[in-house]
This record gives sequence, C-alpha cells and structure tokens, in this order.
Amino acid sequence: MLVEENFDVTRLTSFKCGGKIKKVFFPESLDEFVQILKETPEAKVFGNLTNTLVSSDGYSGAIILTTKMTNFHFSGYRAEAECGLKGAKLSQAAEEKGLSGLEFMIAFPGTIGGEVFMNAGAHGQNVAGCLVEAKCYNPDLGVITLNKEEMKFSYRTSVCQSKNLIVLSAVFELQPAPSEDIKAKMEENLHFRKTHQPSLTLPNCGSVFRNPEGNSSGRLLEQSGVKGYASGGARVWENHANFIINNGGTSSDILNVIQKMRNSVREKFNIELKPEVRFLGDNIKEVEICRDLKII
Repeated sequence: MLVEENFDVTRLTSFKCGGKIKKVFFPESLDEFVQILKETPEAKVFGNLTNTLVSSDGYSGAIILTTKMTNFHFSGYRAEAECGLKGAKLSQAAEEKGLSGLEFMIAFPGTIGGEVFMNAGAHGQNVAGCLVEAKCYNPDLGVITLNKEEMKFSYRTSVCQSKNLIVLSAVFELQPAPSEDIKAKMEENLHFRKTHQPSLTLPNCGSVFRNPEGNSSGRLLEQSGVKGYASGGARVWENHANFIINNGGTSSDILNVIQKMRNSVREKFNIELKPEVRFLGDNIKEVEICRDLKII
C-alpha cells in the first residue's frame, strides 16, 4: 500500500491550511484498511479533510486517508459503497439508475464514511433515512456490521462518535423515481448551496457550528455581530456568518476566528455553539484552544 512520510497535506484540506504529517497511509481496500487499524491503532482516520483544520505546524503522528477506497456497486434498489467514495459521485450514479434517496449528497464535498459517521443530511433527506447497514471497525471487536437501529442516528451524530467506531462501508436502500425528478432535486440542492454557501473555490470547511435545537447558528452569529471579523488571513464570510474563509491564514488565525464566533454567541445569548470542525495537530497552544472549543 502507499505510505508517505513527512507528507504535506495543505493542498488536500478544504481550508488550504496545514503542514507536514509524519506518516500517512493510503489504503486501497478494506483488508488493507483493517490491517493498518490493527497494526497502527493510534492512527487517526480521515476522508478527504473537508471539515478538518490541520495545524500549520503539522502533526507528528500517523493518519489514514481513505481517498483511494472508492469502490461501489448497485444491486436492485440497493447501493453499497466504500468509505472513501465521495457522496456526490454516489448521488450521481444513483440518479443515472433512476434511484432516489441520495440527492442531498450532491452538494456535499465529503465522503461516504464521514457522511455516515455524522448522519449528514439536507433538504429533508439524510443518511438515516436510507441507510440499511454500515460495516465498521471496532478497536475491541474488529469488523462489525450495524443496522440502522444499531447506528443510533440523531441530528449530526451516530453511535460511531460515542463508541469510537470507524466506518468502512455502507449499504443504502433507495427508491425508484423518474430520473428527471431526481435530477431536478439535485439541481435545486446545488442551487441552494451556490446561493447560501461560499464556493468551494474559496477555502472553507462548510458550516463551522451545528445548529442548536430549534435555532440557527448563522442567525445567532449574525446577530452577535461577527460578520467580517478577521484574524490574519481568516475571516467570517460576509454573506453568511457560519462560514470562515481562509485567504492564506494559519491554523492559529482560524482558531482565533472560531473562538471569537463561539464567545460572541455565548456572551449575547448564553448559548454554547458546538463546532462541526475537527482538528489535527499537536501544537500545545492550539491543542489547548481546541479542548476549550471541544473539537478534539
């Protein structure tokens, strides 16, 4: 399998910020993936780093990137995909077969593994609505298969987060529908993203904070006056306060902005926003900030 040492992940991250990672594994099959997990249990797993802030100082440990695990196939109304496949690609393949249920994935840059892990969803659809089962790696039990009920899905979460499980692959049950209807829904979702979120050409990690129950992080942040706040090359997007645009800023710049956003809402509304961003790094000062933000 491909293994890189002192690998610079800056260009791979959606923030276009990062540094060198001591060791990066790129498994190409489930067997290789499981082998690494068994032999290097301390390695952290990522899809394509779309919601991850990597320290500008890099990381002195090992990580696994699943970008080469992209196999998928259809059987009747079911689709099975490996964790590294981009959700948008599976969504397009389902549309070509006249199968509905994955239209929401077309506007997401993430992978199947990450989307199952966090129960991704939008526009009335989510992973929980169509998942049949997920194959996961349990550090104590090895490879296990969990059905929808055992995944314990709720808003932006699953049992994988609480039990430290790693998604290997997933099976989805889809519904037949006219391709033109599926395509129209996908175009609607893409239009919404283009008009409400920054272009993927602008370095950003998507929504910074989850929506509190019955509320909107974007509205709370806007009313807290953080739009346009900047630290170095990182700033709160002028068009929607729950996004950070990075124009050459460091990881410390981005963390400063996240802190400002969180603190402003806390002070004005006494609401503690929960970040969706993950952090990778071992810079002591940054780690302390991330513990305070609860993103590690």
